[in-house]
Amino acid sequence: MSIFQINFNDMFNLLGYSSRKIIVLIFSSLFISSIAQSNYKKDSLKLTKSNYMTNEKMRVEIWSDIMCPFCYIGKRQFEEALKEFSSSGKIEVVWRSFLLDPSLPKPSSKLSTYEYLAKRKGISLEQSISLHRNVSDMAKGVGLNYNFDIAVVANSFDAHRLIQLAKTFGLGDKAEERLFKAYFSEGKDMCDVNLLIALGKEIGISEVDLNQLLISDSFADEVKSDIEDAKRIGVTGVPFFVFNRQYAVSGAQGSDVFKDILQKAFTSWEKAETQLKDAKVSGKVCTPENGCE
Repeated sequence: MSIFQINFNDMFNLLGYSSRKIIVLIFSSLFISSIAQSNYKKDSLKLTKSNYMTNEKMRVEIWSDIMCPFCYIGKRQFEEALKEFSSSGKIEVVWRSFLLDPSLPKPSSKLSTYEYLAKRKGISLEQSISLHRNVSDMAKGVGLNYNFDIAVVANSFDAHRLIQLAKTFGLGDKAEERLFKAYFSEGKDMCDVNLLIALGKEIGISEVDLNQLLISDSFADEVKSDIEDAKRIGVTGVPFFVFNRQYAVSGAQGSDVFKDILQKAFTSWEKAETQLKDAKVSGKVCTPENGCE
């Protein structure tokens, strides 16, 4: 959600590389074992450590919320790095669900994004508008058009169920991209069932499958499972990128950062290494408690 309690000069600096390079985090054996215990269905990409050692592609998992402004920016930065990565054909991107504000009502709130932030964070409407404008400027830097004047504050749970369905058809990335654009650029209501059906059809899912999804609670468990996995491994904000279950990147980093971690993780994956990497973590993310900082 557009929850921007942040120093935006710092956020612009974050998109640099050299002295602002992120720090990679260690994943403990508890992290590996807890994820392996998750009970995924066959059509939901299984996540055990052995999958990572035997799969034909190295996986990059990305926890995000489609209403997180830094998640869309981070997606673009990661895509830029992946485009320049020589072994990009051997990378599998797996999108994971995260809800920044599960308490949002259905149907959507009548508050504007500016009013929502001001009320949630106890700041003035003028401050909220200024913060949103700064984020819009940041998005322009990676080729994105954010239009917060028409954005609709809405519960994203059903949109995440749509993404989970899309993943079973290999359309997870297309679903993320279309929903990000619908929210940030087009002012679409993520609680609108008819809208979700239309967007799902755009990316290639049949109307029959979409109707069945949205008249039921299908894939609700998958959404909740992703959220629980995030809690178990200590993910408190998004975007959060996990490379080969060895490296993690917290926040919307510059493409050079992603290229560096991609290469390190891929080299380890090719050697089938299982030793966890010792490092620390730091980053700028959106969190349910503190907003985007």
